[in-house]
Amino acid sequence: MKPSAKNLSTGIPGLDRVVQRLLPGDNIVWQVDSIEDYLPFVEPYCEDAVRKGKKLVYFRFARHPELVGQESGAEIHRLNPEVGFETFTAEIHKVIERSGRGTFYLFDCLSDLAADWYSDLMLGNFFMVTCPYLYELDTITYFALFRDGHSFEAVSAIRDTTQLLIDVFRHGGSLYVHPLKVDQRYSPTMYLPHVRDGGEFRPLTESAVLSEVLAQITSQRVESIPRTLDIWDRKFLQAREILEDVKKGRQQSKESADIFLRLLRMMVTRDERVIALASRYLDLPDLLDIRKRMIGTGLIGGKSVGMLLSRAILARTDGRWRDRMETHDSFYIGSDVFYTYLVRNGLWKARRDQRNPLSFLGGAKGARKKILSGTFPSFLCGQFLAMLEYFGQSPIIVRSSSLLEDSFGNAFTGKYESVFCPNQGSPQERLDAFLSAVKAVYASTMSEEALLYRAHRGLLERDEQMALLVQRVSGAIHGHLFYPQIAGVGLSYNPFAWSEYIDPQAGMLRLVFGLGTRAVERTDDDYTRLVALNAPQRRPEADFGEVVEFAQRRVDALDLSANRFVSLNVDDVVKVSPNLPIDMFAARKEPAGGRSKSAALSRCVLTFDRLLSATPFVADMKEMLAVLRDAYEYPVDIEFTANFLGDESYRINLVQCRPLQVKEGGGILPLPRTVARKDMLFESRGPIVGQSSRTAVDRLIYVDPSAYGKLSIGERHSVARLIGRLTHVEEKEGKKTILLLGPGRWGTKMPSLGVPVSFAEIASVSVLCEIVYMGTNIVPNVSLGTHFFNDLVEANMLSLAVFPKGKGSCLNESFFLRSRNRLPELLPEDSEWSGAVRVIDVPARKGGRKLVLNANTLKQRAVCYLD
Repeated sequence: MKPSAKNLSTGIPGLDRVVQRLLPGDNIVWQVDSIEDYLPFVEPYCEDAVRKGKKLVYFRFARHPELVGQESGAEIHRLNPEVGFETFTAEIHKVIERSGRGTFYLFDCLSDLAADWYSDLMLGNFFMVTCPYLYELDTITYFALFRDGHSFEAVSAIRDTTQLLIDVFRHGGSLYVHPLKVDQRYSPTMYLPHVRDGGEFRPLTESAVLSEVLAQITSQRVESIPRTLDIWDRKFLQAREILEDVKKGRQQSKESADIFLRLLRMMVTRDERVIALASRYLDLPDLLDIRKRMIGTGLIGGKSVGMLLSRAILARTDGRWRDRMETHDSFYIGSDVFYTYLVRNGLWKARRDQRNPLSFLGGAKGARKKILSGTFPSFLCGQFLAMLEYFGQSPIIVRSSSLLEDSFGNAFTGKYESVFCPNQGSPQERLDAFLSAVKAVYASTMSEEALLYRAHRGLLERDEQMALLVQRVSGAIHGHLFYPQIAGVGLSYNPFAWSEYIDPQAGMLRLVFGLGTRAVERTDDDYTRLVALNAPQRRPEADFGEVVEFAQRRVDALDLSANRFVSLNVDDVVKVSPNLPIDMFAARKEPAGGRSKSAALSRCVLTFDRLLSATPFVADMKEMLAVLRDAYEYPVDIEFTANFLGDESYRINLVQCRPLQVKEGGGILPLPRTVARKDMLFESRGPIVGQSSRTAVDRLIYVDPSAYGKLSIGERHSVARLIGRLTHVEEKEGKKTILLLGPGRWGTKMPSLGVPVSFAEIASVSVLCEIVYMGTNIVPNVSLGTHFFNDLVEANMLSLAVFPKGKGSCLNESFFLRSRNRLPELLPEDSEWSGAVRVIDVPARKGGRKLVLNANTLKQRAVCYLD
């Protein structure tokens, strides 16, 4: 129940009578032609509030002169809208929360927010999340808005949300107010224009006077069409006019350069490092082309920027790339659409709460469910449908492209969803599937993994808006399947040099046949082809038997008849693809004489040998990575597809490019000549991925392969959660250097193949060791280019494998089993797992021995020993 309206006033008794007094929770929007028309209402309002002992808060953020000064008695908060919608709104809401109930507020003119955010849509969103919050706290709040300066949608959002909307204008030297909305109050003359007459506001009741005043005011205002345009569209119209004038010599190129930088910040990026790069390789026509394929407003996000920028770099460096590259016709869904979706579906509070480092996971699960069941405004659905009509029934993929994603310093690899849409069925069915895909990506922003990543990297309070990149899936129809012939990941720096003949600077590829999901995700039941670009025929495998054993067996594709994503056996895919140049990718292997039963099942062995030796593909990819690396002045990581055409030429589709956070080199110290057997913990001959280093290890966390192999699937998940708790134990001694050892693959989704930890659970570990044991031939799949690999790189984590029975390798199991296990004292409630998990501290005593890991990634050898 609302408190009494007694003592609530505009400070102008005559105006109070027009609107039938103010009520607790009232938000009053003054629609004005200039700030000078706002001031006559601001001054008496503030004076009355202070005189009655009300707390008065003034939010100062606009370019116009201050509305009130310090002497007014107002608590002034100076804010900068350029920090972005989310941060700006959060700062205001914090002040509102601290100020409590019944506070009086004064805002600068809201129109400046649209100018700073380049979006009327976000202005409407700001009002929709702030006005109800103020209403709940029984406040009185004044806002101003410039008339005819905003789109119909933005003004409608404000009108629908506010309690009072009052038009202010001047005519014949007099000041008029015209209430357009007054919630829960009414009088026979309330919605008529009122002219100020001394201290009163007198309604205009004569038709002759009303028509004369309003007709003259309307004739003085702007045309009706520009009134419906967003500030965003007006800026692009201006850019087109400037470009046309420059072409015709009517305007200087300086105006073109100025509008280019403005549009770059509006739509592409606000990262100064990326702005500098984009300014060298993009131009004004490029930005206008982006706008043509954009839905909504705001930024297009890091993934879109990387794709566009890398293509521009190649095209401007050497024109031949235009012929070698597959043309892209992607669409972009602006970041403002994401916030609009959250606001319109009542999710803003959940989003705001995720900025709190103490409770950011609290409502995430409920928020995800609400996102998946939300609805889009009709004006957006219409644009989505038009885009789908353009693509027809071609398969598309909806990819995350957040503001911080794929940037210098934060890759966010695998933290957000990307969803394939086979895009089959009726227009409505295709639209429904597309909307579900968009919601899935939006919901992934509130996944536990994404939020933990942001928290770990100190990004919870940064604006992290989600834009989307909608791409045509590269490939062709083969029977009822759709897939590309080649897909993969390329790194301009190869951190896994498995031979002294491999040059890390030449880069590497991780190739798959079919959709690239098998290249970027760590597939537990399959393998990929690793290619060192300076020595493409030199493989990690020792002989053809191993090549067969560790070749890709399954293919990811889109089943058009079933309208879904599928994973199929290689031979099954080849059978329905009669026009496929399979000999370019595969060798034939007959069942008889196969190295093992599993190898004998497949007649096609995906070696990619002819692709790598008989075409210029390797040279093209090596040059592409070098050109991009040199332009970025930083190692790069790309995702690509490639398809051969009927004339045996091929086209490369560059779908993603981002800075690769890998640290090159590392200190290589001589490995010890000999180590006493009792002092050796383990020795590895690879694979080893990461920087060469000599590291003193404080703590070992060891999952006993034998004990782990006897656990049920549920118990293995419990062990994984325990590992997460152990790596985050806080102790007086401070952070420890942790070496984590366990059977099979870390981070697997299949507990039968390893320990199913999430990366967030092991992010504080320094060295990750996979023990190839468990009684099966589980081989650690070198995960270069996968999401898991990028997590390792960002955490500067060394990853290696130990084959206890392999040549030149060993594992001193007795050391782990006889050493004191600290698990019961660190986590007494988990002591039941002491048989499977052992925590061993090796304190470095002065003058005593310490535990050292010496890893040489170039020679693919690592030794862990007591020194």
